[in-house]
Amino acid sequence: MSSPVPPHHQNQPPYGYPPQPQQQYAPPQYGYQQQPQQQPPYGQPPYGQQPPYGQPPQAPRPSGPPPRRAAQGVITFVVIIAIFAGVGYWVYDYNTNPNGGKAKAEASRSAAAEEARTHNPEIGDCVKVADPKGKPVPTVVDCGSSEAEYKTGDKMYGAGQTCDAKYDYGIEYRTNRGSDYTWCFTKI
Repeated sequence: MSSPVPPHHQNQPPYGYPPQPQQQYAPPQYGYQQQPQQQPPYGQPPYGQQPPYGQPPQAPRPSGPPPRRAAQGVITFVVIIAIFAGVGYWVYDYNTNPNGGKAKAEASRSAAAEEARTHNPEIGDCVKVADPKGKPVPTVVDCGSSEAEYKTGDKMYGAGQTCDAKYDYGIEYRTNRGSDYTWCFTKI
């Protein structure tokens, strides 16, 4: 037979279990409701808590206005345009300036080639011979001019060549590259 349960023990759990709190009815709340708390990014502890042992602490979020990316973009664009303009001007000036750069180098090269051609006669050219510092240098001149002294007769390649008796004058050239030659001239 079972004995009646005393009234103060009716809603109690059996022996050895912790008592459970009584739930009470809460009337519905009207008006402002609290929003759920924002969750931190994955892998970070909730705000205000320390990270687990072994992880470095996270840097605090910056406060204030966001960076001005548009102004940085405009400044970068202006700097790049200025660099390209400077390089373009330098290339233009280098190639067109008659006082320097490529134009001056080409003019100098052209003048040096013309000068070398005047001192390198072909067979049949009339020349005048100057003797600066003991080294005779033939200069091509017009055959009808009063400066013409000799007419080029032959050019013999090799070191130690001597002109035939039919020639009146000979000039031997020695170069560092081993292309020695001798010019033979007849008097005009």
